[in-house]
Amino acid sequence: MTLKVLSVASEAVPLVKTGGLADVVGALPGALAPNGVELTTLLPGYPAVLAALGKKPKVLHKWESLLGEPARLLAGKLSDHPLLVLDAPGLFARDGGPYGDATGRDWRDNWKRFAAFGRAAADVAGGAVKGLTFDLVHAHDWQAAMTLAYLRFAPTGSTPPSVITIHNMAFQGHYGADVFAGLDLPPHAFAIDGVEYHGGVSFLKAGLAAASRVTTVSPTYAREIREPGFGMGLEGLIRGREADVSGIVNGIDPVVWNPAADPALPATYTIKTLARRAANTLALEAEFGLQAGSGPLFVVISRLTWQKGMDVLLEAADHLVGIGGRLALLGSGDAALESGFHAAAARHPGRIAVRIGYDEALSHRMLGGGDSILVPSRFEPCGLTQLYGLAYGCVPVVSRTGGLADTVIDVNLAARLAGVATGVQFDGVRYNTLADAITRTVGLFGQRETWRGLQRAGMKADFAWECSGQAYADLYARLVEAS
Repeated sequence: MTLKVLSVASEAVPLVKTGGLADVVGALPGALAPNGVELTTLLPGYPAVLAALGKKPKVLHKWESLLGEPARLLAGKLSDHPLLVLDAPGLFARDGGPYGDATGRDWRDNWKRFAAFGRAAADVAGGAVKGLTFDLVHAHDWQAAMTLAYLRFAPTGSTPPSVITIHNMAFQGHYGADVFAGLDLPPHAFAIDGVEYHGGVSFLKAGLAAASRVTTVSPTYAREIREPGFGMGLEGLIRGREADVSGIVNGIDPVVWNPAADPALPATYTIKTLARRAANTLALEAEFGLQAGSGPLFVVISRLTWQKGMDVLLEAADHLVGIGGRLALLGSGDAALESGFHAAAARHPGRIAVRIGYDEALSHRMLGGGDSILVPSRFEPCGLTQLYGLAYGCVPVVSRTGGLADTVIDVNLAARLAGVATGVQFDGVRYNTLADAITRTVGLFGQRETWRGLQRAGMKADFAWECSGQAYADLYARLVEAS
């Protein structure tokens, strides 16, 4: 029996991406298909998404007024898998990003945009569209969370079991109480067990309260969000639903992230031909204008934010150079951090180099030529760059939190003797702890056989989607069977 699941999300590769959410949503259909699940993805009709559908996409349904806006449901394909697109020009046909304008400022009507998206998704999941039926609905993050609130408080048909996945608890879709009148929900939905949150409306909280099950993108993060430091105000709700909360680690696409066949690399290589990485390192040094050196070339591919620990890395930059390391950084974010890293590069020409922005091909070259990838996040629900680093023999240095703790094995004595260590972990994102981790890494790099062992163990680790796909399929099957 094939389970039919509706996956509701605000982004998915290859159509639209701002972060790891898109990678996960885009990969899930293919990961689930071998496990008897047909996953249909529903996305907002951003211009790029509509363009991918072609000039005359099939119209499956129309709304004369979807929270006051005319809308259509269009059919398409996400790779080779079913895709639905909500075409609502008044909400999504605009220049800029999925969530904000060209300056990065959030759209003022995001509450309405993603409430309407949730209302439409609830209609689709509930059977309002002729010919479409689903056994379960899976919502991702706050932008899709209202799907579950509408199924709970204002159903227009059946109410299938549901899953909500938290990709990052820090983003919750919190708005003032004044938006409630525009949500087209019954008055009793504005309650502590509904959409109300500290006198306002929280989309994520509404979804967490309504879902049959809650998942996060790593087991450690599922435990961490029960505590105030990680729960971001919703830790009480998570503790109250503790039996319904679990973590499933994200996977990566071994076709896209494969150093043996990566077209972005000057030299491809395998676990048996690691010496070929040297050509990539030389090319990366030339691309960033870095001097050759006997110490490791650290790379960073990250948003430049407090969450990612970039302020502490900036503090530790002089220390990194002082003990023989070099740093190539690719990212963007906080203006003060961007300026700070530019200043560090000016202090250390040929030792630190910075590229502001994002370049997918460059990120591949950095992983294929860098010696070690730094991921000093204060919290990290799963993280993907450390997984890419493992696959490419670019040894991760990570803080012991969330998915970083679940996917990187610290090179302590026991792990080293057993030959299973894959990287360096440290506790607490502070100058001393990060500086010590960098010092450890430089020392390990000087021990060539130990370093090769770390690289090989990381490249042997299997974080492809097969295991995670099976875990999601098992969860879906249990929920459908119990419904």
